[in-house]
Amino acid sequence: MSLTITPLQNIPLIRQDDNLADILVDSLHASGAQLENYDILVIAQKIISKSEGRMVDITTVTPSSQAIELAQKADKDPRVVELMLQESNEVVRVRVGTIIVEHKLGFVCANAGIDHSNVAGSGNENQEFVLLLPEDPDQSARNIREQIKQKTGKDIGVMIIDSHGRAWRNGTVGICIGLSGLPALIDERGWKDLFGYTLKITVVGVADELAAAASLMMGQAAEGKPAVLVRGFPYPLREGSLQEIIRPKSQDMFR
Repeated sequence: MSLTITPLQNIPLIRQDDNLADILVDSLHASGAQLENYDILVIAQKIISKSEGRMVDITTVTPSSQAIELAQKADKDPRVVELMLQESNEVVRVRVGTIIVEHKLGFVCANAGIDHSNVAGSGNENQEFVLLLPEDPDQSARNIREQIKQKTGKDIGVMIIDSHGRAWRNGTVGICIGLSGLPALIDERGWKDLFGYTLKITVVGVADELAAAASLMMGQAAEGKPAVLVRGFPYPLREGSLQEIIRPKSQDMFR
């Protein structure tokens, strides 16, 4: 068995209300790829957020006193910090350059996932846009999956990924923030190893593993490859959700 990850070609700059399912099907044809059952499309968060209108002009944001205080500690724009607070359940850590929060979606991340890179505005020099994460990435993935099935007849998985840092290690990696039609975790407890030992604690974060691999092919700067086709995923597809991955706060040893 082999796993192949193929970047899709000719995906245009995405704007609000663009139909991503149509664009992805057109891109598959342009890439010479024939979609098959059990394939997986991995999609960068940015194009999901752009199509769903999650761009915010920060010149329209009025920061609260809490945002102003945090911005001073972190040396950040208080208007962006205000958006971080609005997108978060709680602030976990603050240092110069970074604010770590528990996002409304449940995971812990830097700056509430708010991004300024690869975000073009309207051309008005008086506007300055940032991009928020999708409001419900699982639902976004489900919608695209269902539309693609209607258009192609193929039963596939769809995953939305973003780049996050990790505790104790430098560098960002691709992680899953939403999915439909594939598992987030594979529970191998009870499986036998090569020597007959029964695994007792092994639960594999397969969605994050695939997200990291897909992110290698997408790039982070000007590559312009926000979606990839994955074939040969080594586990059965099933319905999954982001909540499988989120560790409950009561079990989080680092907060």
